[in-house]
Amino acid sequence: MQVSVRDNNVDQALRALKKKLQREGVFREMRLKEHFEKPSEKKARTKAEAIRRQRKLARKKAEREG
Repeated sequence: MQVSVRDNNVDQALRALKKKLQREGVFREMRLKEHFEKPSEKKARTKAEAIRRQRKLARKKAEREG
């Protein structure tokens, strides 16, 4: 991953880098790998995340349709 620094503006480049890392999911992955997660816990977490995504999608769809 590369971020170019223009006009010696390191702050702007740092913000761009953080945004790219956030978009790629690097921060989330680092947080998950801080400790060992049992396979049963991982399965439960992924299932809960999927349910959350579906509910959020349904909520947004209901708002659009009225």
